Amino acid sequence: MTTEIALSAAPAARPARSRLAGLAVLFIVVCALPFLVSSYTTFQLTLVIVYSIVLLGLNILTGYNGQISLGHGAFYAIGAYVAAILMDKYGVPYWATIPVSGALCLVVGFLFGLPALRLEGLYLALATFALGVSMPQLIKYKGIDTWTGGVQGITILKPDPPFGLPLNQDQWLFYFCLAVAAVMFWLGWNLLRGRVGRALIAIRDQPIAAEAMGVNNAMYKSLAFGVSAMFTGVAGALGAIAVQFVAPDSFSIFLSISFLVGVVIGGIASISGAIWGALFIQFVPNIADQISKAAPWAIYGVFLIGFMYVMPVGVAGAIRIFWARMKRKAGSSPQRSG
Repeated sequence: MTTEIALSAAPAARPARSRLAGLAVLFIVVCALPFLVSSYTTFQLTLVIVYSIVLLGLNILTGYNGQISLGHGAFYAIGAYVAAILMDKYGVPYWATIPVSGALCLVVGFLFGLPALRLEGLYLALATFALGVSMPQLIKYKGIDTWTGGVQGITILKPDPPFGLPLNQDQWLFYFCLAVAAVMFWLGWNLLRGRVGRALIAIRDQPIAAEAMGVNNAMYKSLAFGVSAMFTGVAGALGAIAVQFVAPDSFSIFLSISFLVGVVIGGIASISGAIWGALFIQFVPNIADQISKAAPWAIYGVFLIGFMYVMPVGVAGAIRIFWARMKRKAGSSPQRSG
């Protein structure tokens, strides 16, 4: 009996060990990248990490809870400006601005989610679209331009590596953002794999049945908005530190649309999809610009349509389907040979 249990447990343990080994190899490769590429490419990869945090937060709201947002660029702007103002006006260390930006966006997102409870589907998308459109104008408001810098924006200094580490500024920011992203992804994974995640999915799929089972729909939907905004605010602070500059025109409505595009391209309701979506929104516009200087956004549209045609379930979903097919083929090949 003991032998049978051991034999049945062995195949189940092998995928877990191979998965851990794959993650370890991936982690080593990612950590080595700043030493293998140029400073500008390191800066671009840092923005990929930043955008992946945004897309994870937006996926919590849209993918797992079913609320469509076209205004997450506003929360990104709030996080960026909080970090820039604290660093520029009050001399707060850059690392201390991250939790402050996240906490403020958590409150703002939760409060915005309360009146948005009356809206669903396209009406909610339109309300968040209005938030994204109005945010650049609110930042330019003369009553607060002493803090925000008005149309001129705020310039901040890129931090130096601490403890005399043999890294340049771009390399250090890459590792700093990577560490913050690891924490945020760990938080997101635990949130979505637990009771809260199951409640969010239940509300998305069957809201009436979820409420009948005792789920507080209003509270969880507002909480989803707040948590999603918190992730975006943390990313906004990291983005401001990496770019060293914030201005109202940097947070146009196109930024919010790009975030939603990244979620769809990466994969709805997928944690790993946030990384693939971030790679898309960071590098595909640059590739399109290199292909055609005259009509880069036409090329971008071709890429977008191509991705949707080839991978309608997103990059993460396509990889998952491909991997499942490979496992089925590997499992059936011994039977055929026998």
